[in-house]
This record gives sequence, structure tokens and C-alpha cells, in this order.
Amino acid sequence: QVQLVESGGGLVQPGGSLRLSCAAAGRTFSNYGRGWFRQAPGKEREFVAGINWNGGATVYADSVKGRFTISRDNAKNTVYLQMNSLKPEDTAVYYCGRSRSVVPGPRLGEYDYWGQGTQVTVAS
Repeated sequence: QVQLVESGGGLVQPGGSLRLSCAAAGRTFSNYGRGWFRQAPGKEREFVAGINWNGGATVYADSVKGRFTISRDNAKNTVYLQMNSLKPEDTAVYYCGRSRSVVPGPRLGEYDYWGQGTQVTVAS
């Protein structure tokens, strides 16, 4: 069984920063890519960023390129999402998922495990 637990969300002013963490418990985690998604009220879950198993390949949604950075520490079974220059439109519940693809991308169907999510609110 694989469990993913997100943390690090909160309330931040526009232009501020947050770092989200996604910790995994269970075996065969380090061989899989991971992705971050977000879901705002009334909207579909959307892809934010993905990282392959060793951190050598990353993918970002156009809306966060240059502002967000995904990284991972396999020794800690944890993936991070550093979010800078936050905007009100970044407000959402952020989820991380385990991907079965070599380089995680935006297709929800490639993810087989999800965390419970962490709320990010960007407001003044």
C-alpha cells in the first residue's frame, strides 16, 4: 500500500512563497514519477508540475513556468513544490499523485495514488 501525504499549504499574500511537501509511505515509491495537481472550487483538477523518478526530467504547466519548481529527495521519499510569486489565481487545493509514466504529465489516468490535498490560499 502506498500513502501520499501533502503538507505546507496555507494563506499567503500575493507575491509571496510557499513550499509544499508530498511524503510517501510504502515500498516501490522511489521508482515512480510524481505529479502535482490543483483544484479550485467549481473547476476540474488541473496539472501543475511533474517529475520523473530520479529528478532528471520535469514538466510544468504554462501557468506556473518560471514561478514554481518541483524537486524530490528519494532518501526522504518526498517530493516538493516550491511556489514563488504567488497569484490569487493559484488558490486551490493542491494534490500530489504517483504516476505510472516515465515522465509524469497532465493525464489523470496515469496516476494511481493520490494524497488528501493541502489548501493554498493567495489573498491580501
